Amino acid sequence: MSELGFNKLTNDGDNTNKPDFRELNLGPGSPISPLRVGPTISTSSSSSGSGSDRLRRPTNTHSGELSVDSSPAFSVSGSRGAKPGHTRSGSGSSIFSGVSSATSPASNVLPAGNICPSGRVLKTGMMANRSSKPDVLSLRQHNYGHGSIMRGSPVTPAGLNPNPNPKRVSPDPEDLKKLGNDEYKKGHFVEALSYYDRAIALSPANAAYHCNRAAALMGLKRLTEAVKECDEAIKLDSGYVRAHHRLGSLLISLGQVENARKHLYFNEYQPDPNKAQKLQLVEKHLDACTYSRRVRDWGGILREAEAAISSGADACPQLFACKAEALLKLHRLDDADSVLSSMPKFDSSTSPPCYQVKFFGMQSEAYVLFARAQIDMSLGRFESAVTSIEKSGQIDPRNVEVAVLLQNIRSLCRSRARGNDLFKSERFTEACSAYGDGLKFDPSNSILYCNRAACWFKLGQFERSLDDCNQALNFHPNYTKALLRRAATYVKLEKWAESVRDYEVLRRELPDNNEIAEALFHAQVALKKSLGEEVYNLKFGGEVEVINNLEQFKAAVASTGASVVLFKTISDLECKQISPFLDTLCTRYPSINFLKVDIEESPAIANAENVRIVPTIKIYKKSNRMKEMVCPCREVLESSVRHYSF
Repeated sequence: MSELGFNKLTNDGDNTNKPDFRELNLGPGSPISPLRVGPTISTSSSSSGSGSDRLRRPTNTHSGELSVDSSPAFSVSGSRGAKPGHTRSGSGSSIFSGVSSATSPASNVLPAGNICPSGRVLKTGMMANRSSKPDVLSLRQHNYGHGSIMRGSPVTPAGLNPNPNPKRVSPDPEDLKKLGNDEYKKGHFVEALSYYDRAIALSPANAAYHCNRAAALMGLKRLTEAVKECDEAIKLDSGYVRAHHRLGSLLISLGQVENARKHLYFNEYQPDPNKAQKLQLVEKHLDACTYSRRVRDWGGILREAEAAISSGADACPQLFACKAEALLKLHRLDDADSVLSSMPKFDSSTSPPCYQVKFFGMQSEAYVLFARAQIDMSLGRFESAVTSIEKSGQIDPRNVEVAVLLQNIRSLCRSRARGNDLFKSERFTEACSAYGDGLKFDPSNSILYCNRAACWFKLGQFERSLDDCNQALNFHPNYTKALLRRAATYVKLEKWAESVRDYEVLRRELPDNNEIAEALFHAQVALKKSLGEEVYNLKFGGEVEVINNLEQFKAAVASTGASVVLFKTISDLECKQISPFLDTLCTRYPSINFLKVDIEESPAIANAENVRIVPTIKIYKKSNRMKEMVCPCREVLESSVRHYSF
């Protein structure tokens, strides 16, 4: 059965699920240059430009653009205070919308232009006990404004660095955000997340960083954390539209349509048309799925659940659990287990209460455990089933469906345990009764049917054993133990053709199981006898027989069954490669005689059979050559052997 994949959560055209990629916008002639390496002091007199030249950030865009209104002016005459929470601890610099600056003590502040030709700063009116670190003009190839001064650095020619290992300065959070955005665009979500984490560590109150971190988490399918990050961004800035829309998109994928609608249409904003359409489709299929489950239309539930997932709710664990439950009821138990294994993870129990929604009348997390408990019980994972349903009951203690299933699983487990104890004590009749009691609580449990079939088999009631095997296979068609028990029951009933059919299926599933191979061989021999065919000189399996002379060869290929003969030499490489495979086939197909002939040691056989090239393989039946293969591949050889086995 083809399974729906877990689609990428961030591929929408409206960029709702992408990081904020707008860069720091410093227009031409801006008095402030972005600093890349090390703190500086800007003493340019142009930094106190007119209000018309100031850059303003649109409300709630969190684009990372520089806003003079929210940043201190870089002037000599006086410095404006930094926003609370924006000072980088221990660095001596402040973070102002992505631009770093370092301030010297007030006594060192000079008007612009007081620089001697030598590069030293002329400090007018300063105290005699000046700092031991000279203030010098930096000539490095960095983007500094006029009059930028670096402390403690000698003047060096452009492109030369006297200190090959300069002290690393903590980066600006805006730079980290941009690096994270670059990695996100490349699909490197782990690297992007690392940059966003570092930016948040430096500026934890920045809503945009949390919103971008949520996008990276969505790319990594860490949905529980992504929801929390979106919530954090909205707490920091309740009017942050991008965060609301990102959270709305995430909630659609989680199947929480009501919560998604609140955020997509936040403050009367209109979402992207694709998002609005996706919301409507998911809601439509969820409603249809709820109705189908109410009337126990399991085929309808399966269709609607798949439609809801493909429409956009591809990260909704409850829909995957619903699909698994429907497959279980349709007796597709292995498919149901596979769906549960591929189910996306979202722990609503650790999320805020608003995300702990109802699903089919149950708490969302309780329903996932409810479905898992049913499948575990059907597959014989009884301890896991008890654990899952007990957790479900703790999450939603008042739900009737959960309470009933909890009681049924506990009762079934008690009946099964009692039946197993009675079977071990060889009290088979009482064991049959105990397993029957367990089936009252789950009439489709293939494990209990198979166990009861074993009891009937021990009691010699083969028809009843066959009935229970058929019931077990009806509910779980790939149940190997039930198929093996039915094949053995057919042997007791002398239904050879049916027995051979079941053993052949088991042989394909377990090609190296010698017991199944021997059972198949004897069933095949019995079938041939029942059809009046000659079956003398047949033996089961054994090793590949080495033939040394022509008389031995003629006697071997004259047997009733098919004989496969490998003509080889010791020195040939291909012969060395295919010879061990012939040993494997001998185990897999015990009804066939496998022979080896070294044509250098037995040239008479090679001449009689006209063998000139090795490896050559011939298949005989009653001395008649049926097929000849020169240097065959393994697949062709096994296919031919399988064709002539019975």
